[in-house]
Amino acid sequence: MEIVQPAEPVAAPVLEVLLLGPVVVRRHGRPVVLARSRKLRALLSILVIEGRPVSRRWLCELLWDRPNDPRAELRWHLSKLRQIVDEPARARVLSDDDEIGIDLEGCVVDALEVLTVEQGHPPSLKRLTELAAQFRGPFLGDLELSGAPAEQWLTAQRRRFASCRIGLLKQLAAALPADSGDVEPHLERWLELAPFDVAAHQRLLDHLVSRGRIAEADNHVAAVERLFADEGVSAAGLREAWKGIRSRRASAAVIEAGVREAQPLLGEPQPATDGASAAAPQRSALAVMPFTTEKNHCVEPGITDGLTQDVITRLAKLRSLSIIARGSVYAMAEMSLSSVEAGRRLGVDYVASGTIRRDADRLRAQIELVEVATGRIVWAEDCDAPAGNLLEALDELGDRIVAALTGEIEQAERNRAVLRSPASLNAWGAHHRGLWHMYRFTREDNAQAQHFFDRAVTLDPTFSRAHAGLSFTHWQNAFQNWSDPRMETERAYAAAAQSLFADEQDPAAHWAMGRALWLRQEHEQAVLALRESVDLSPNFALGHYSLAFVESQTGDPMAAIKASDKSRALSPYDPMMFGMLGSRAMAHLRLGQFEEAAAWATRAASRPNAHINILGLAALCLSLAGRIAEGQGLATTIRVTQPGYGIDDFLSAFHFSPDKAKLLRAAAVQVSMA
Repeated sequence: MEIVQPAEPVAAPVLEVLLLGPVVVRRHGRPVVLARSRKLRALLSILVIEGRPVSRRWLCELLWDRPNDPRAELRWHLSKLRQIVDEPARARVLSDDDEIGIDLEGCVVDALEVLTVEQGHPPSLKRLTELAAQFRGPFLGDLELSGAPAEQWLTAQRRRFASCRIGLLKQLAAALPADSGDVEPHLERWLELAPFDVAAHQRLLDHLVSRGRIAEADNHVAAVERLFADEGVSAAGLREAWKGIRSRRASAAVIEAGVREAQPLLGEPQPATDGASAAAPQRSALAVMPFTTEKNHCVEPGITDGLTQDVITRLAKLRSLSIIARGSVYAMAEMSLSSVEAGRRLGVDYVASGTIRRDADRLRAQIELVEVATGRIVWAEDCDAPAGNLLEALDELGDRIVAALTGEIEQAERNRAVLRSPASLNAWGAHHRGLWHMYRFTREDNAQAQHFFDRAVTLDPTFSRAHAGLSFTHWQNAFQNWSDPRMETERAYAAAAQSLFADEQDPAAHWAMGRALWLRQEHEQAVLALRESVDLSPNFALGHYSLAFVESQTGDPMAAIKASDKSRALSPYDPMMFGMLGSRAMAHLRLGQFEEAAAWATRAASRPNAHINILGLAALCLSLAGRIAEGQGLATTIRVTQPGYGIDDFLSAFHFSPDKAKLLRAAAVQVSMA
């Protein structure tokens, strides 16, 4: 009789960090008690997910919007974090004066484990099942963070991991036979996360038919059609899929072969097949209700009306939203309606309202943005300006209000577009889905953005902003050297020209043309086009940023600094913030101010979506400032991120003069980026 030896128990990892659900930390398999601090959990998660050292300044800006001493707050939280993850003989929280990182060698992190599915060969069925089981809920569970930067970071990560989970479930559903009893739980979870994904419904119908549950499949189709109708989503693709599945029931062999043929590529948007989903873009509509005077305060006659009119005019000049005229909103105001009721009567998506007061030395505004359909407050903020010069104060408040309203609405529209089935998107939705991918600045996302912008301009050739977005994706292909730069430059120029043909008064059209002209090295014409964009709309932050970008390399570096500061003031949480900071760094480099250049460049590189050329800029500026060891560290990160990237790649992306290129080549040698 053979004696079977029991398997040796697998040793628990030294440290285990679980982020796919409520935050849990285990040491040698035993849970570690965490302090009741949301910021502590957020800090641990950020250091783990970012995967490289991040600057103290960025962490302070992200987690501590308005404390008296953000660095002291950060030091306290770091001391608590060290108590959780450090070992007696090994410090895992690594920090210096500028950056903080975390050593995860020998540790297990569920969030990083599931991200491996995006790399290398497809996992085995067993591994897919293990990875899918890692999810205990949404990223960080029900943790909520206060402050716009932290909320935006958390929202982006939750979307990222929700998308990763859907990808795992899709692969599991595809790997298991349609008649397998194991596939149904995965399909149910897929549909919970993506209820409008036709591919998920189609796969479930395949499964039900293969097990003879025809009536159940019929009921499912009827229920989903009602769901789609309630949300204004076309069910034509689902009906066609169900019709095809039923027609192939006659023969099991035909079903087995035909269902596979019927499956679309997972994640591939299906073409719209009815008028509802192919409708021309209906821009989001905004009503700015007349600002009022705060109770028990008074301001000079005309200030509230003047600010209301100024905000309405500036928003209309941006041409990114449908803005209700002054007469209509004043008529609603006279009826003393709530914001939501006024919005419903005006037929708009959003309503902004606010109160104004004047203190001894400040002009203060309390502003609120409401989504009409849900009654939800999308954004609210108190802002103020020095009241010494009333006109300047009103101008500053107008800038801040317009920038915030447009930024918050665009983010809300991007998020909404991501959650909708691609097949259901009209031109407006496809445009915002494209923006969501565009701002991630990876080659794959840029291709997805291009796909959605293409779809938007196909649905509506007069949609100038979609043409401008398409131009930007070609610009990125050229700038990042993802495709043939010469060909992509001409495509960027052609799409920008189409944007101008569609609407010559749209500042985004001139912005796209200015950037395309820069690619063609027509620098003076590029500056003229970009100035036209900000002349048309002085609140167009991307226009000011692109002016800074061009001027910082081949124009007036002082003008670049001014334009960079303006763009950041107009849009303090912009997805292009790394470029705004990087442009100022290049301006200081041109002026020979290397310490300043290094400071601004490292801030740019610390942004979570900074691309490889920004990291290269930071490494070179650190070298020029004599901070060689820091530059070498960043160059090491670059080599890990993109092996083979060097100074030739950097200089081919930017347009520096020969003398500055020579200086940068010498700097590259110092940090091993030659």
